[in-house]
Amino acid sequence: MSDTATTLAEKIEALFRIVRRPNREQFSHEEVARACREATGETFSATYLWQLRTGRRDNPTKRHLEALAQFFDVPVAYFFDDDQGAAIARELELLGALRDAKVRSVALRAVNLSPENVNTISDMIDVLARRESRTDD
Repeated sequence: MSDTATTLAEKIEALFRIVRRPNREQFSHEEVARACREATGETFSATYLWQLRTGRRDNPTKRHLEALAQFFDVPVAYFFDDDQGAAIARELELLGALRDAKVRSVALRAVNLSPENVNTISDMIDVLARRESRTDD
């Protein structure tokens, strides 16, 4: 995902991709829709959620967005405020990356390094990422 998810569909897709069950599996449309129905007392089907997620529908009610925000544990501003939404999206990406045990281990070990050594590690990661992007072509 880029730094900003600009459409509603992109924002919802990011939530499904990053916020997961404890066993690391994605939530189903039916599971999320059921929770949203229970939170709002309004109609909210798995098909409607799929339509929002894929951009086939893009004008949900405020209550539906509030229910989605509650389910995925993000502020409702994620959907309404582009700047705040972008900041939340970056935080979600970081949390998603930290789910990986090896990434988390590297991050935790780097906490005790001096700022200079953290910069060195960051530079090394940049070099490796560029190398990998060249081999992906």
